[in-house]
Amino acid sequence: MMTASVLIAVNLMLISCQAPTQRTETPTTTETDRPTDTPAADVPASGEAAEALAELQDTVLSRGPNGEEATPASEITLTDEEIEQIREMNATAAILLHYGGNDWAVAQLAGLREQFDRMGINIIATTDANFRPETQVANIETVLAQNPDIIISLPTDPSATADGFRRAAAQGVHLIFMDNVPQGFQPGEDYVSVVSADNYGNGVVSAHLMAQELGGQGNIGVVYHAADFFVTQQRYDAFRTTIEENYPNMQIVEEHGIGGPDFSGEADRVASAMLTRNPNLNGIWAVWDVPAEGVMSAVRTAGRDDVIVTTIDLGRTVAIDLAQGGIIRGIGAQRPFDQGVTEAMLAGYALLGKEAPPYVALNALPVTQENIEEAWTTVYHQDPPNEIARQ
Repeated sequence: MMTASVLIAVNLMLISCQAPTQRTETPTTTETDRPTDTPAADVPASGEAAEALAELQDTVLSRGPNGEEATPASEITLTDEEIEQIREMNATAAILLHYGGNDWAVAQLAGLREQFDRMGINIIATTDANFRPETQVANIETVLAQNPDIIISLPTDPSATADGFRRAAAQGVHLIFMDNVPQGFQPGEDYVSVVSADNYGNGVVSAHLMAQELGGQGNIGVVYHAADFFVTQQRYDAFRTTIEENYPNMQIVEEHGIGGPDFSGEADRVASAMLTRNPNLNGIWAVWDVPAEGVMSAVRTAGRDDVIVTTIDLGRTVAIDLAQGGIIRGIGAQRPFDQGVTEAMLAGYALLGKEAPPYVALNALPVTQENIEEAWTTVYHQDPPNEIARQ
């Protein structure tokens, strides 16, 4: 991994608007959205949460959108000579985000900009679809008029955006995707590669952290992403599978999806209803940090300090709460800065005609109060803010 210099040695042993309804079924996905061989068998079947978490270090559990095995990001490299060749091309790139309103997106952009600058690639456009497929399709059309050599993007909806990205590929644009690909697209033909965090692994991590905090027993609520979105589906599948297969004394008693775009507000309302209906609730899992902020608000409003939350993505708000011993008790962190760097390097592969692996991933990072400072530096490549740094 590009961040292997910071090996997190966690002391793990210490460690929408409609009325919400209970859910007992896994969210529906299509065969192209999720591979049928999701590696549940690779999740430890028994044993302490701490042991399971330790075993997951430097391991990637996710497979790509078409079932591909992951290539470690550390294997994506460019020589000084190759970088110089790229600089001489005066290439241009556009970044079409699905959603830019969180720390993950900011860190992705920082990594992309830093690596593109090294390679002499000019970023001519950066757009934010705010999770709206129709907005992203319009953004594609606008950007294509500027004739970029490269587009980096995360499709908001694999089906609804497919035609737009197909037009980009037909125009000769090199496509590198974050996390997910448009429906029907094939690596090496329609796009260069897809780079992702280990989203399945992060779901597993957040489940073990929940179990560790609750001592392997208790009642849990789940706030998932009610959308056809590959990466959040992986997280949900992993969390649920890990709890069900490893912790017989833990029960998922209620689940509800949120569709956005007000993810925090929706999660607040959903979690409030969960807490009302389940006075014996011990924990709530939120699919990423922005919904987790809404869950935190609901827990505080209800005066339920006994309820703990685990989530995915090391956003500033949840990180501060974790550091200060609040409601958040564990986070499965992505590595968005390094993901952005890797995506930019794969754009260089495309410009050089260098063969690229179809699916590249960065392993999950378990984050607790004990390792929050080091984790922040690993994830964002900068010192933690004062609210997180130990005085």
